Amino acid sequence: MDKPSEIFARDFEWAELSRFAAYEAPQATLGVVSGRLRQGKTFLLDALTTATGGFMFTGTETTEADALRQFGDALAAHVGEPHPFRFATWDEAITRLLRIATAGPTVAVIDEFPFLAKASPALPSIIQRALDPAAQRGNTPVRLLLCGSALSFMGRILSGNAPLRGRAGLELVVPTLDFRLAARFWDIADPRTAALTNAVVGGTPAYRREFTQGDTPADAGDFDSWIVRAVLNPGRPLFREGRYLLAEEPELHDTALYHSVLAAIADGNHNRGGIASYLGRKSTDLAHPLTILQDVGMITHERDAFRGNRSTYQIAEPLLAFYHAVMRSAWGELERPGRAPDVWRRLQPTFRSKVVGPHFERICREWTRWYCRPETIDGFPSTVTAGTVPDATDRTAHEVDVAAFGHDEAGRERLLAIGECKWNDMMGPGHLRRLDRIRDLLRAREGVDAERTRLLLFSGTGFSDDLRTLARRDPAVQLVDLDRLYAGA
Repeated sequence: MDKPSEIFARDFEWAELSRFAAYEAPQATLGVVSGRLRQGKTFLLDALTTATGGFMFTGTETTEADALRQFGDALAAHVGEPHPFRFATWDEAITRLLRIATAGPTVAVIDEFPFLAKASPALPSIIQRALDPAAQRGNTPVRLLLCGSALSFMGRILSGNAPLRGRAGLELVVPTLDFRLAARFWDIADPRTAALTNAVVGGTPAYRREFTQGDTPADAGDFDSWIVRAVLNPGRPLFREGRYLLAEEPELHDTALYHSVLAAIADGNHNRGGIASYLGRKSTDLAHPLTILQDVGMITHERDAFRGNRSTYQIAEPLLAFYHAVMRSAWGELERPGRAPDVWRRLQPTFRSKVVGPHFERICREWTRWYCRPETIDGFPSTVTAGTVPDATDRTAHEVDVAAFGHDEAGRERLLAIGECKWNDMMGPGHLRRLDRIRDLLRAREGVDAERTRLLLFSGTGFSDDLRTLARRDPAVQLVDLDRLYAGA
């Protein structure tokens, strides 16, 4: 099927959904679609059912009896029955659903499936039984898609000993738009404006469509005004979104604790010890909340590139980082209309250091992993992360913002490149000397192949003439500005 013109990007997702919908086998088949909130999963599935004449039902937080009543009403309307179906159990409902494909493969979507399963815990087992070979004799070629945003729940549907393990012919995760796609989606041509906007709202499609009604920064000069009118405005949906995101996750019961953990990370505490110190708790007390936040996609947990016993936590959703670093401390003031301009002027340094700086580093790692040419770093990166390199001579430790690992011709791991990222600083020869020193330290370490390691310098401001001259003389030195991040390789 041709992808509808109103769907931006999502070519891979549409192709997989189309393939699943058109599968010609005579039996019913199962697919699972998941992804973080506001990524456009329902938009995709609604377009699919519209294009194929399929059935779509969206679950709500309600009782089992009420859910069955709603489902019976919707299914009867879809098949043209003059009276609603009245199902006593989900066994009856699922059995009837899997018999609606009377004229060939038919898509049936159950959206917000976790709500239904919460009220009816046996529902996954009921679906599993309905897809068993013995039950398939009465089924028709329904292409059943279960969809949900509760990542921890959706991740368990097909894992381990779950009833639906091994039953799905599609397991599709709809991701957040990356920084380049987000710039196109927001229709922002200026890379500096695009990077600043991405540091606030990330690549979540709903934040442009539903939450701002298309209000985008016209250029870098309009960015501050846009923040005040669209994000810090108590009359706009984005204002409270940072609070609501956690409240909408069913796995997060003690939201105050989880907000505190996120605030600690946003304040620059990226390891468990630092987070525990910020909260005044023991490090062991944080194992569960950190795991849950990771399971629901709110934070990431990454191993240090050069110190295997260390790891860091980062906030995965930019709007949450912005809320905790900028908005949370001034919430009472921001709730008063007209105060946003003064608050924003006061907190811009915090925004640059604790939001834009870390986010720019993430964009640089993303570019290194997915967009730079093999010639740029002399290889294909398999892992790109950050790390720390101890320096015994200077009794210090050097932070490495970008560390790209790949493999040589014999399959051995080697360090392709290391990089430093500066959003607001003009980079010069001193930054290059620092990276060169770190490379020397790594070359002296056992177990790290850094002989051909290249040096990447990323800047949101620019590079001095002296540094540009040095880079022209040495292909192992690569300068990456905003234009190259957004359009080059």
